Amino acid sequence: MVEEVMVNWVYVILLFILGFITYRRKSLDLFGSAVMIIMGIVIIFSAGVNWLMLIVLFLIMCLLATRYSKRYKRSLGQFEGRRTSKNVISNGVVACFMAAFGGYYLPFVGGFIGAIATATSDTLASEIGVLDQHPRLITTFQKVDPGTNGAVSVLGTASGIVGAAIIGIAAYLLGIMANPVSAIAVSIISGTVGCFMDSILGSLFENRNLLTNEHVNLIATIVGAIVGILLI
Repeated sequence: MVEEVMVNWVYVILLFILGFITYRRKSLDLFGSAVMIIMGIVIIFSAGVNWLMLIVLFLIMCLLATRYSKRYKRSLGQFEGRRTSKNVISNGVVACFMAAFGGYYLPFVGGFIGAIATATSDTLASEIGVLDQHPRLITTFQKVDPGTNGAVSVLGTASGIVGAAIIGIAAYLLGIMANPVSAIAVSIISGTVGCFMDSILGSLFENRNLLTNEHVNLIATIVGAIVGILLI
């Protein structure tokens, strides 16, 4: 027990180092890095390091996707750059909650995977999908400019599904789910549903300034978590 606690504190130190790196590299602002560290500590001591690793994987994939074709995204005015605590909370608070109670209520494992898969799928669909020159609005299928809220594309959808699948594979390899087929299915289905919900909300509400991007992300991850719970 003492050894386990000591190991957990080693990972807490590594988490602080990761937070410092993301801040120094201007991936997150100061409060964003601080919120990430706090969420990570909650997950380490409630669910375990393996659960945290799944979120770290999400973070790495999202940072890489954001940096991909940075110049082109800047030319479109679609490069997000440094993210804030609002981004971290809206994408991570549902997964953090699910992890905190996942050991006591098994279906929350599906909710945890569903929330992360949704955040991953949505981010990759947005960051890579913006490179597709033929997006359409999800509610009307009207052609729109790349980066429009609620826009979907073949490239973006495929990227989102691949990202969700990677989360499912990692969930199995990390021992969060014992069945690889179930882990991948839960991740892909919940992540894709959550991602499309994000697009629908973006088209109907964010474009009309009724919801912010953070509100949309939060609701989408809630939907993804619910789908994940129902699939367990």
